[in-house]
Amino acid sequence: EAQVAESGGGSVQGGGSLRLSCAASGFTFSRHCMAWFRPAPGKERDWVASISTNNYAEYVESVKGRFIISRDSATNTLYLQMNNLKPEDSAIYYCAARLGSCRRSWTDYGYRGQGTQVTVSS
Repeated sequence: EAQVAESGGGSVQGGGSLRLSCAASGFTFSRHCMAWFRPAPGKERDWVASISTNNYAEYVESVKGRFIISRDSATNTLYLQMNNLKPEDSAIYYCAARLGSCRRSWTDYGYRGQGTQVTVSS
């Protein structure tokens, strides 16, 4: 069964760092765009970052310069390194996979995880 599963969330003080992981299984990781999402007011999920099959990374403006998305094809794992965290980054972070090119809409992703909680205190 194809699935993605997040881990690595937790609680941290403002200015701290966390690294999220997403383990992918049951599908050809190298052929899928991988992305991170989080909830947003009025939306089911808001796009945070994505990385293409050839490692092209894109970020929402609010996390540029602080978050780094990466992927490891040897272990079929997606990462999100989160630095200089702010209280407004607090959310459940979801991993998603999409065959082919990247998109910024949650509903365009066929494989979606259950999420991992990130809490940032001021």
